Amino acid sequence: MSEEIAIKLTKPVPRYTSYPTAPHFHTGVDQNQYLTWLGELPENAELSLYLHLPFCDRLCWFCGCHTKQTNRYSPITAYIESLAAEIATIGAAAGNRPVTALHWGGGSPSLLSVEDIARTSEMLRAAFHFSPDLTFSVELDPNDMSDDKYAAWAAAGLSRASIGVQDFDPKVQEAINRIQTFEQTRHVAESVRAVGVTSLNIDMLYGLPHQTLDGAVATARQVASLRPDRIALFGYAHVPWMKKHQNMIDEAALPNSLERYRQSQAAAAELVAQGYDRIGFDHFALPHDSLAIANRTGKLHRNFQGYTVDNHAALIGLGASAIGRLPQGYIQNVVSTHDYMRRALDGRGAVEKGVALTDDDRVRGHAIERLLCDFALDFAELREKFGVLAEPVIADAIKAAEDDPHGIARLLHGRLEITAEGKPFARSLAAGLDAYLQVGPARYSKAV
Repeated sequence: MSEEIAIKLTKPVPRYTSYPTAPHFHTGVDQNQYLTWLGELPENAELSLYLHLPFCDRLCWFCGCHTKQTNRYSPITAYIESLAAEIATIGAAAGNRPVTALHWGGGSPSLLSVEDIARTSEMLRAAFHFSPDLTFSVELDPNDMSDDKYAAWAAAGLSRASIGVQDFDPKVQEAINRIQTFEQTRHVAESVRAVGVTSLNIDMLYGLPHQTLDGAVATARQVASLRPDRIALFGYAHVPWMKKHQNMIDEAALPNSLERYRQSQAAAAELVAQGYDRIGFDHFALPHDSLAIANRTGKLHRNFQGYTVDNHAALIGLGASAIGRLPQGYIQNVVSTHDYMRRALDGRGAVEKGVALTDDDRVRGHAIERLLCDFALDFAELREKFGVLAEPVIADAIKAAEDDPHGIARLLHGRLEITAEGKPFARSLAAGLDAYLQVGPARYSKAV
């Protein structure tokens, strides 16, 4: 039955790592609004920081991130100068509010020199009030790593390393321009642990060109053998209208919707067989990990990295294209690296757009998050939290279940529940609660 659903539910939908989703951000929210929102946060509000480095020394053709290839280090040096200006501005607005989580992404933060790892870390610590129990995670490309960098990241306080794997099949790697052997990956995993990093995350992809069912399972087995604490299994999002370098991928070599679904389910089954708890529809964690514990206790959340335990009052984005989330709304910095650097240095601020949340946005955002985290939406809980504002959302949830011809949802004892077979398609059901879905020209990736 699930394979029949997989063929039918191919309509692209958002990943719902925010609500409203990023295509609905607008220029009506600017730097001044952002600084006002920061100033309105309670003095004891815990903060999470995301820092974006938009450079790679090799452009992977599957990549959907805001990044660019550089064969010289000088653009990175110049970028860090502008980053320093934004850090100083936003740090002053944040005041002494404690920062308990920090994530460096990209691009490839592992491109940074030993000196700039230390320098950037020192800039952040000078501008923000870091909590003693800070969780510090960084995305690492094994091709960028060297012995001195492991020590530098450890000295900066790294506690969680994240490694992208995609697929270990050489044919797939050649098709996506990402050559990375299992031995390289194992060396990085062993090296970060040797310098005291206590948590490891690995990202995998399915739906890649030339990827096979057996290959996806084999990669899952190899990844599990490294015993990362967390694993993310994402579907490759083929969006060449947004990311022109994806035109380098042969579309004829991409698996169809049914093949993608089979790859996702077979790889997931292998990870569960290797001792991982399934978290939501695309994450996995060892039972001891905080993500697995949050899943078991109903405290799972979603942000721009996917499933998370992060429930901070505010997520502050730093760098070109970075997105921030506050109780009042979302902001996004200008995407162009050149424009970001110019705006950060001349004091105008980097924020280009955003959205102020309405009461309805808050209800729908909460409902979508709970549906994707818990695979259920409790109507009584929604009414208790939001009062009469919950009623239009509950009506949409009931309609989504009643209009569902595939059996992925059911109404039971005052709850909308996603069935076991329906869990891979949770995003499609969540779309029924999205008041913005039919507004504007936004295009999305496949649901599975």
